[in-house]
Amino acid sequence: MSLDRRGDATDNLDLPSVPRRQNLREQVAHALRAALVAGEMRPGVIYSAPMLAAQFGVSPTPVREAMLDLAKEGLVEAVRNKGFRVVALSERDLDEIDQIRELIEVPTIAGLAGKVSAEAVEWLRGIAEEIVDAAERGETLAYIDADRRFHLELLGLAGNAHLVEVVRELRDRARHYGVSELAGRGRLGPSAHEHVELLDLIVSGRASDAEDLMRRHLGHVRADWAL
Repeated sequence: MSLDRRGDATDNLDLPSVPRRQNLREQVAHALRAALVAGEMRPGVIYSAPMLAAQFGVSPTPVREAMLDLAKEGLVEAVRNKGFRVVALSERDLDEIDQIRELIEVPTIAGLAGKVSAEAVEWLRGIAEEIVDAAERGETLAYIDADRRFHLELLGLAGNAHLVEVVRELRDRARHYGVSELAGRGRLGPSAHEHVELLDLIVSGRASDAEDLMRRHLGHVRADWAL
């Protein structure tokens, strides 16, 4: 991606198309969060609503509204008469996010071992297969989106909506700049298959093994993705 003298983005981003539906604002916000987490949108770069709208194939209004939603979440900041700048995160920020996620997610996953219904397992296995497929195709945003859905749906089975919301916010604040590189080199496979393995451990009631794998999985994400 190149910048002009003002630090504005001038190249196209790898953004997904957005269908024209009533909840267009939410769909745009979801797509932008995925691009942020995947590192497609870079810190310090200013993105204008018209430029993003042209890539989405929609009007600037829902894009501007979506960006304002992201600004409220602290993911971007408004730049008067220019657009929105992606908020930068330090290595310490990323480390702290990872630490909090480990404290929350590892014991929660262990507590689900042997307690997930057959219907939930079937649903989650479908998402896990999406993750593997996206890894094999090297599709970064599809991988990030499916990974997000898998983990949030899995945590949701614990029955604590506030816990899920906290993890959702932490995931949305993370930046995984290494994903695109790993995808390009065909190295997303091991992390992708960990989702399938994790689900198998939970189904078989192996709480300790599931806990260990979840901890390793989060470690891989921090070490390999957030570069």
